Amino acid sequence: MPTKHLPIAIDAMGGDNAPGAIIEGAQLAHDLGIPVLLVGTSQALKEVEGIPIVEASEVIEMDDDPGQSVRRKKDSSLVRAAETVRDGEASAMISAGNTGATMASALLRMGRLKGVSRPAIATPIPVLDDGHPVVLLDSGANSECQPEWLLQFAEMGAVYARDRFHIDKPKVGILSIGEEAGKGNPLVKEAFALLDMQDWQKRSSAQFIGNVEGRDLMSGVADVVVTDGFTGNVALKTLEGTAKAIVTALLGAFSASPEAERGAGLLAPALLPLYEKLDPDSVGGAVLLGVKGIAMVSHGSSSAKAILNAVQTAHELVIDGHVENLQSIISAK
Repeated sequence: MPTKHLPIAIDAMGGDNAPGAIIEGAQLAHDLGIPVLLVGTSQALKEVEGIPIVEASEVIEMDDDPGQSVRRKKDSSLVRAAETVRDGEASAMISAGNTGATMASALLRMGRLKGVSRPAIATPIPVLDDGHPVVLLDSGANSECQPEWLLQFAEMGAVYARDRFHIDKPKVGILSIGEEAGKGNPLVKEAFALLDMQDWQKRSSAQFIGNVEGRDLMSGVADVVVTDGFTGNVALKTLEGTAKAIVTALLGAFSASPEAERGAGLLAPALLPLYEKLDPDSVGGAVLLGVKGIAMVSHGSSSAKAILNAVQTAHELVIDGHVENLQSIISAK
């Protein structure tokens, strides 16, 4: 069966709200006509109807060691989900569980694309105007990086931005402490020199715009921002924490007095779209780029809405032939 017609495998046991919210999200996707299958224990999936299931006897917990758990719990829902992609039974895998174990399962069971040095997590960062999100990578897969890896992240990020957000010529920046070319640590400076070369830009149909700063992540100055996984994860968590703090503060202010509550009623229609953009569930998850298949890493607190959005994203990437597009760019070197 062609890959685009295969179901998307969902780890029913991963996440703080598993299995209930995960199953609900899968059902929402199924009702929309997107083929899915659920992977989990027989007890968790005993009441599932109308959706194919793959039984697994083990569960990788959030605090389990990623590498050891994947090797020891070979019949876990995460490992089985990755194996359905490897074995041609599914077109993609999604999990809201242990992030490290999700990456390890995808890498060890699905394998990496030929020529890829290190897979990277690509996370969409919302832009507060009407623009498309900014793709940040790596946002947590590789804490320590080499300059050549950042160049490859740029290539994969550009292809991802084209396929997911339909940007003809993605603008790519490297995260640094200043806009000037000479700013940054040795990794950034060496990667800058590689990114400034024209061959990869032509191959990836991308445009390197130089250094960008943390304040630019939600501005839309760049379509893709590359960095090492340590810095990317810190930046991502900082943005998430700031957004949550602002929303909490606004809600507190709106209920501070009867006058504030009346004002909140007037502001609500204008603020709801902003809240929707900042809500992680609206994105659904990040994508692990560089493996032989679509692997979605969803937030640990994912709701049914988040799982539905992750499924829709994975489905669109499968239909667009994203993995094949990545491989063609990497192989063209």
